[in-house]
Parts: sequence; C-alpha cells; structure tokens
Amino acid sequence: MAALVLLVEDVEDNRALARFVLAAMGHEVVEAPCGVDALARAAERPPALVLMDLSLPQMDGYETAERLRALPGLAAVPILAVTAHAMAGDREKVLAAGFDGYLTKPLDLKAFRAAVSAALQRQP
Repeated sequence: MAALVLLVEDVEDNRALARFVLAAMGHEVVEAPCGVDALARAAERPPALVLMDLSLPQMDGYETAERLRALPGLAAVPILAVTAHAMAGDREKVLAAGFDGYLTKPLDLKAFRAAVSAALQRQP
C-alpha cells in the first residue's frame, strides 16, 4: 500500500537513506529539514505517517510532534521517532511523549521497513 510519508530529518545523508528505502517500498516521501517546515508541509498535504528525528534545528522533535498532532486531521497519524538518542530510558521517554514508535540510528533497514509497514497498517 503506497502512502504519503513526511520525513523530518535535518541531516541530508540520513534523509537520503530513508528516502531511498521508503521509495523502494512504494511510498511517496515529503521531506522537511526542521520542525517549522514539517508543520507547513503537513498542513499542505496531510501525511499517512511521520518519521521524526528528535534533534532538529529551531524546534525539537518533541515539540514538532505535539504541534503536528494539533493540526486538523493529524491527531491519529502515526509518528515514529527515528533518532540517535539511544541511551537507557530514551525509548520510554519517546513513547511517553506520544510517539507511536521508536527507531534508533544508524538504521536497521529490516526493522525500519517493518516499523513503517506496521504503522501504516494501524491507520484508521
């Protein structure tokens, strides 16, 4: 099932890898290098899934996710954290903040594909 995926990542190499994998899965990718751009892009074209880095310029991933959820029609859109924050307790913090999933960098491509597919299948 092809879907529109909003990829929020400030590092071009990370965006390129995720973009390549998502495109190979048949998804359309809209990219945002920061939270401000993510909000604008989501308002223009609501995505079926958001992949969000946590360390972003201007507005971190936590605040961006909170603001995305407040946009009309986006409250139930799954948001997966894709982050280098991989210390003890980081996963729990991310999930407690309302993210629907947690993936660490560097990406395990098999886990990445599985998480994307699972999140899209949970769509209402």
